[in-house]
Amino acid sequence: MKLNKADILKALENISAPGEGQNIVESGAVTNVQVFGDEVEVDVTIKNPSLQARKKTEVEILKIIHKEVYEKAKIKINVKVDAPSKPKVNQIKGNPIPGIQNIIAVASGKGGVGKSTVTANLAVTLAKMGFKVGLLDTDIYGPSMPIMFDVALEKPLSINVDGKAKMKPVENYGVKLLSIGFFTQPNQAVIWRGPMASKALNQMIFDAHWDELDFLLLDLPPGTGDIHLSIMQSLPVTGAVVVSTPQEIALADARKGVAMFQQEAISVPVLGIVENMAYFTPDELPNNKYHIFGKDGAKNLAEDLDTPFLGEIPLVQSIREAGDVGRPAALQTATPIEEAFEQLTKNVVQELVRRNTDLPPTEAIKITTMAGCAAVKKK
Repeated sequence: MKLNKADILKALENISAPGEGQNIVESGAVTNVQVFGDEVEVDVTIKNPSLQARKKTEVEILKIIHKEVYEKAKIKINVKVDAPSKPKVNQIKGNPIPGIQNIIAVASGKGGVGKSTVTANLAVTLAKMGFKVGLLDTDIYGPSMPIMFDVALEKPLSINVDGKAKMKPVENYGVKLLSIGFFTQPNQAVIWRGPMASKALNQMIFDAHWDELDFLLLDLPPGTGDIHLSIMQSLPVTGAVVVSTPQEIALADARKGVAMFQQEAISVPVLGIVENMAYFTPDELPNNKYHIFGKDGAKNLAEDLDTPFLGEIPLVQSIREAGDVGRPAALQTATPIEEAFEQLTKNVVQELVRRNTDLPPTEAIKITTMAGCAAVKKK
């Protein structure tokens, strides 16, 4: 039987082009039809690169020609895939939080270097500058932010947002705050394995109504472990700040903290390194500096790693006292402490602006192998 090209095209009009509201002839997916007696050759272009889509297209064309034109037709189908090209810049993946412009992780390789103190004072200083600020205490096992913000007895309220129940962060000093410490008793230890801790963390991130924020600061726990990976898998972290004291034993771990963010699988820009407890100045000798933990250790580390040095914070008794009573020391107006934290905050914002100008948005990482997640010995 001799077939007619017009009959073939009319039959193919019964096949819809997925997602386009047209049939494959109208959409231009059928690029060519040739007829030779009872033989038909159809060239078709689809946008879905999957094998399933190719097979589905072939089967539909075979069935419709056999049904509508000639059941014994010999049909050859040439399927070409024209998938849209991937964007050249990194697009935010994972689950970004609507309304939050910048997410800054504050980390340290070692505990006891004052990372939480630096985070708290950075947050209140940003708020004093007029920014909208949130702070998430991600240290599931040792939360300290409720005490540092004098809200240890507060509880986040449940509010209705677009028909869904959301947690309303506790607020003080212009900073919105969430911590696992709000959900546990002061003398209660959190004894959870990694998956439970990660689940609790995700609830505080995505089940909270943060509203509009210029900055969300993440106070990370010490080390380079499970919580860090969970955070960076869940959120596109804009940049990281690493805190260290000048002593060599702390710098060794700070170097690992920087290396974690620079891992190829993670690739979070490091905004810089902060030297905390840089020197001690007694009240009675305000012009004297005693470098108890060493001198310029974090500054030298920043130079070695070609990473910005964000500033130094002195070892001052009132900083500790302010944290213990729940009023961050940066709120002490017209003091050297306030000046030190203001300079640090300005440097962080400056590096963040430079990062956002020079680099594409960060991706939330997707870990598919253990490479980069542990000390892997290469042979």
